[in-house]
Amino acid sequence: MKRRLIHWLGLLGPLSLISYAAAVLLSPAAYPGYDWMSQAVSDLSAQDAPSRMLWQQLAGVYNIAGIVAVTMVGVYVENRLTKPLRTGIYLFVMMSWISALGYTIFPLTSSGSPGTLQDFIHIYIVTVMVVLLSILSLGMIMIGGFKDKQYKGLAMWAAAALTFMSAGAVGAGIVPEAYFGIPERFSVFAATAFTAVLGMYLFNGFGEMDD
Repeated sequence: MKRRLIHWLGLLGPLSLISYAAAVLLSPAAYPGYDWMSQAVSDLSAQDAPSRMLWQQLAGVYNIAGIVAVTMVGVYVENRLTKPLRTGIYLFVMMSWISALGYTIFPLTSSGSPGTLQDFIHIYIVTVMVVLLSILSLGMIMIGGFKDKQYKGLAMWAAAALTFMSAGAVGAGIVPEAYFGIPERFSVFAATAFTAVLGMYLFNGFGEMDD
């Protein structure tokens, strides 16, 4: 089976992860006084953050590439895979769109000190929806993957992503404020890394390349 365009578009998943990692690692250079151990990643892209322009430049590929990759995954798995796997992937696609649109339309207004209605929507509506859909989608992929031996590997990747996401959420709530940024990064990188995983599965035709 030869790769078609839709397979090659899967490479946008890993590219999205690289772009996101670059933004997280390099944007603090444009934010004097930024403390990655205590501050959230979203502080780097807040409307008044000095690093906002650099963040947008570095994360520009992440925003577009990730959405295209997961959307193409959703298109590709139609009439393929089992229902739980497809459902999990569709939920992950939905989560990705809500994340991309929600955080773009409702960025934090003030870095490190949220307090407006826009900040409320960013934190308590968009973030809550993203977290819930992430848990549901990864859970469904785990259920479907462990039932279908062919996709046990995908289920294990989903389990790893969910573990890191959960550890980040729990850790952010229990660690001292001075270390909030450390577990928070577990959560934000989990979804982006799983996007890269799905992209590679698409690139390899979800195993169909061996047919």
